[in-house]
Amino acid sequence: MPIRLHDTKSGSLQELHPRDGHRVGIYACGPTVYNRIHIGNARPFAVFTLLKRFLEHEGYDTTLVANITDRTLTVKRNGEVVKVYDVAVGSGKHPTPPGAYSIRKIVWNPAWIPPDRAWARDKVPQGPGDPDNPMKVVKIFFREPDFFIHGTGATESLGTAASHGCLRMDPDQAAELALLLMEDNGVARDWDWVKGILHMGESRTVSLDRAVPMDVIE
Repeated sequence: MPIRLHDTKSGSLQELHPRDGHRVGIYACGPTVYNRIHIGNARPFAVFTLLKRFLEHEGYDTTLVANITDRTLTVKRNGEVVKVYDVAVGSGKHPTPPGAYSIRKIVWNPAWIPPDRAWARDKVPQGPGDPDNPMKVVKIFFREPDFFIHGTGATESLGTAASHGCLRMDPDQAAELALLLMEDNGVARDWDWVKGILHMGESRTVSLDRAVPMDVIE
């Protein structure tokens, strides 16, 4: 459901569209003191504190930061670090693109279709759960269709620049991250749900109503 705020300039309700992914900034002017304090001086603090808490409740507080140099993926809530994962980033020939992105789609037990790239010319498609499928457990898109976070069987590559541009994670940690993002969007699932999808051998796509901002920095 969209969030609408009263715009005093137009005198109407306007839908909230953050300029930076799903990150909201609030500029709240303090009181101009010229006489004795009165109850109206407290109004801005009460209003903006309430608005801040509401936006946090609605999921506007979780962000991801992928550091290409450190080869880590950090999860933050309300500016506080809650998780740091080791990842493999893109190699020199296939770098992970820096920038500000939004996560809107998660694919559990994904298939793999070789991209139209020279390095994948001799590769063949792999179904969900196939032993040769390089996509393990889950894909979390941050720039569709080419760039995403995914579980990898090559866990020895974590902490290095070894991928073709995507971010590789330990499969269990990638699943943990995906479940966290879903829970923040009001779609709580557990490991039994994940195991059920893997057991059926089918893919499952989850669309996030509230995009999660993700910064990729160097």
